[in-house]
Amino acid sequence: MNTFTQEILDFVKAKDPGQLEFHQAVEEVAESISLVYERYPEYRTAKILERILEPERVILFRVPWMDDQGEIHINRGFRIEMNSAIGPYKGGLRFHPSVNLSILKFLAFEQVFKNSLTSLPMGGGKGGSDFDPKGKSDNEVMHFCQSFMIELARHIGPNTDVPAGDIGVGGREIGYLFGQYKRLRNEFTGVLTGKGLNWGGSLIRPEATGYGAVYIAAEMLATRNETFENKVCLVSGSGNVAQYTTEKLLELGGKVVTLSDSNGFIYDEEGIDRDKLKFVMDLKNVRRGRIREYTERYKNAVYTPLDGPEDHNPLWNIKADCAFPSATQNEINEKDAQNLLDNGVYCISEGANMPTCSDGIKLFVDAGILFCPGKAANAGGVAVSGLEMAQNSMRLPWTRQEVDDRLRMIMKNIHTTCVETAERFGTPGNYVNGANIGGFLKVADAMLDQGLV
Repeated sequence: MNTFTQEILDFVKAKDPGQLEFHQAVEEVAESISLVYERYPEYRTAKILERILEPERVILFRVPWMDDQGEIHINRGFRIEMNSAIGPYKGGLRFHPSVNLSILKFLAFEQVFKNSLTSLPMGGGKGGSDFDPKGKSDNEVMHFCQSFMIELARHIGPNTDVPAGDIGVGGREIGYLFGQYKRLRNEFTGVLTGKGLNWGGSLIRPEATGYGAVYIAAEMLATRNETFENKVCLVSGSGNVAQYTTEKLLELGGKVVTLSDSNGFIYDEEGIDRDKLKFVMDLKNVRRGRIREYTERYKNAVYTPLDGPEDHNPLWNIKADCAFPSATQNEINEKDAQNLLDNGVYCISEGANMPTCSDGIKLFVDAGILFCPGKAANAGGVAVSGLEMAQNSMRLPWTRQEVDDRLRMIMKNIHTTCVETAERFGTPGNYVNGANIGGFLKVADAMLDQGLV
């Protein structure tokens, strides 16, 4: 760790002790930004990174709601409005028991650079609640969302802060949230993205994060004159991102052999084809079941439960060519990373946010494999959210093909930015540096232009 990174990390730890996920995200970015400061000291003089590290606004509020049995529950609601230098705050809402200030600050911090990389005018933010929608009835989820939005509504708007979905917040939740916002504000505006197609949503939005992760991986493979044809791929998760990552990989000739949820993973050596994927989508999106049920339907597949304190995840210890971690943060530890390398994986595109620990990233970078970090690889979701905002502003819907073409071009441009920026700062092939620095420069220049605010 260089001196500048250590100084920044000490600064953050002193101000925000115990926020481990936030510290991890800061360390990775600071390592890259030190290369910028060596060449352009004006950014350091203006303390740009220190200013980005401090959210412009942190909103914490109580969310009381009543379940179907009449029992009262109280959850916490959050919104981190991190940086608005290049546009209104933009970032998802996460409903999950693990949600806390550290996780949301790391996500908001990452979102600043991710949104910058898309080249669309969007600042960075993130929010959510420790509410768990699993096992709740539609009525209970609606009551919670309405209570949550009563407070959130006063802080967001189409030109201020435009939330989207994230873990635990899908089309159902966005619908309830939007309905309550409209009721409170008496206006129909594009204040949330991920809306239903009948009321302001965009085609390709559900697919965007997964598709984007595959598009950028295809660009990486193309640098070695390769395609996905006959490539064996590991995918973690079984939600939105994992499903559409699998769908696009199948379309491009890849063979997906794994999917997972919080209880375990399935390994299907024959490959998850379109019919099997359709079953998974129904299982997860409609019946809200567990991935182990896949092996009850497809007997040749093997289910491995993850119910013990193992030092590694055996999903990442399967021979393959490509990997798409698409579940959650820090799902790949150092041992998992080494297992991936030992099993021949040489192309990794992060569909989740920060799914690889710091030591794992170092192993990938030092090995010289094709590794694209989440802030670049999973930017497709927020990119199409930005396109949804544009369609809402114009009151015009675009066709599926038009949105998909725009998404593909955005991911291609992000790849180009990563490659060219990494080369410009003396680390060719290092997509981590390319993404961090490429995202930072646009925000930093905007902050310099706008003065000390």
